[in-house]
Amino acid sequence: MKIVEFAPGTLRFLDAAPQRAPESGFIWIWVERDSLETDLPRLQAAALAIGGSALLDLHVKDLANRAHPSHYDYTSVYDMVTFRRLATEPEVRAELGHAPSPDTPLGAFARIRTRAVGFVVFDRLLITVHPDGCYAAQAFIQRYLSDAVQAEGIAGATARSRLPSNPADLMLRMLNMMVDSYLDLRKDLSAGLDDWQQQLLAPKSRDANWGALLTARNALHALEDLCEEQKDAMQEWLDSQHEQPAPWASQSDRDGLLARARDVVEHIERVVHHVRRMAQGAETAVQIHFSAMGHRTNEVMRTLTALTAIFLPLNLIAGIFGMNFEGLPLIHAAAAFWWVVGAMGLIAATLALVFWRKRYLARTR
Repeated sequence: MKIVEFAPGTLRFLDAAPQRAPESGFIWIWVERDSLETDLPRLQAAALAIGGSALLDLHVKDLANRAHPSHYDYTSVYDMVTFRRLATEPEVRAELGHAPSPDTPLGAFARIRTRAVGFVVFDRLLITVHPDGCYAAQAFIQRYLSDAVQAEGIAGATARSRLPSNPADLMLRMLNMMVDSYLDLRKDLSAGLDDWQQQLLAPKSRDANWGALLTARNALHALEDLCEEQKDAMQEWLDSQHEQPAPWASQSDRDGLLARARDVVEHIERVVHHVRRMAQGAETAVQIHFSAMGHRTNEVMRTLTALTAIFLPLNLIAGIFGMNFEGLPLIHAAAAFWWVVGAMGLIAATLALVFWRKRYLARTR
């Protein structure tokens, strides 16, 4: 469990949680999920002392649940938001047992793995529960420390005005970074889907990796459902802020929080729009593939039909002269064979020329 105190223009690490809420600023406590059970007594004591209420047992179970979907809940004292962020490459490698190969068809879709992050927002306290080694908390601490002009080492750093002003502000900043990771992933997903579509629609394409397509479609559907849950959770939190604004926040602070929350919702909507567009593009590529296969089949059948039409008169002539009649014309003429062969060749050449002019024998590129 790590504790950071944010004051106006400053931040510092604490060894233990204070016994009361700070007069200005707020306290941020982040806990890794594997150590939540061990740190729970100290966490509950800090929540009671700083926030004014201990966490409900139901909410503690939700925070400890790795598979909990994105969700918003509240009490009269605090708000709780569960948000599923995108898993990092080491986390994906640990889950799959191997690194997803970018060379495999639609291999980028194997990276769509998520992890639950819990936020408990009090007036002067923010509690976050992260997976082990979560980049979100580390990234924000490194960002704030890099922007700081250190006066007394890490224990006391005078930071710039970019520090968050309240717990909700810090939560929204972290959520915005998590959503941006989905926006960054869309480039790899689009590139992988475009490559697969080009291979699928290639003129000499015969075998399509339908298993990879099914995996990609399931991943897109799961990602769409995930984003819908994220959007619902953030919209509910945003509505609660409209209906019951924090009494300690000034009007400018409220406007800033609402604007940042709307920005998070807008980013989620962009991800949803892009996911739906990729899913529609995959469906369109499949339809075009089968249409192209049907077109190729029609071309083959057209060529076979034209060849059959060319040889059909020749078969008729050969059948007529194959009859066993004594009075058959030209049957006893010495040059009759060459006359008949020439006529057959002329008929075949004429029909071939006619079909070629009508593009029945042309190769479509």
